[in-house]
Amino acid sequence: MNTKDVKIWIWVQHNRILKAISNKEAGTLTIYDECDNIILRRTGLSKQQVKTIELIFATYNLKRIGDHKEPFTYL
Repeated sequence: MNTKDVKIWIWVQHNRILKAISNKEAGTLTIYDECDNIILRRTGLSKQQVKTIELIFATYNLKRIGDHKEPFTYL
């Protein structure tokens, strides 16, 4: 599995920690709550659509987790 195109984003909304995982290669976006329940899953997205969503996440200052970082480092 190539993790180069997989990005993890976290943010707090309404006192809940949310996590999004985007995958350009597979064309998927999945959003989870703090208990890892799937809230939203989009499949069949083009690479450009996933890139646009990632740019929106960056615009709203969501934290992107690096390859070897722990989630609590960013909260």
